[in-house]
Amino acid sequence: MSTAEVSPLTTQVLNSSDGVPGARMALSLHRLDSELVIWTMLSVGTTDEAGRCPGLIRREAFTPGMYKLRFETASYWESRSQASFYPYVEVGQSSSFFFCIIPNSLERFLFCCNIP
Repeated sequence: MSTAEVSPLTTQVLNSSDGVPGARMALSLHRLDSELVIWTMLSVGTTDEAGRCPGLIRREAFTPGMYKLRFETASYWESRSQASFYPYVEVGQSSSFFFCIIPNSLERFLFCCNIP
């Protein structure tokens, strides 16, 4: 995806424990195959210095359906020499929106997500 193209799905992770963006967190995007009832991985990414992960999916691939983002929280906290309760966090969203933002607030023992 070119840098000029805007992804219709975006996320931002905020490390509210330390008051900083959740930079360099690995994550993956999945879509539910409603016929087989299994999740298919669509893409992987890492949050940037602002805690954002642009370019997860192209506009033409973002069709109505059930999506989930999986955040690799254990490796994020380990990289900060801290322990956490959750090894990963998954956030699901049924979407027919043209543009969807999933903001997340993260602490070592708490994860909060605001879905529009």
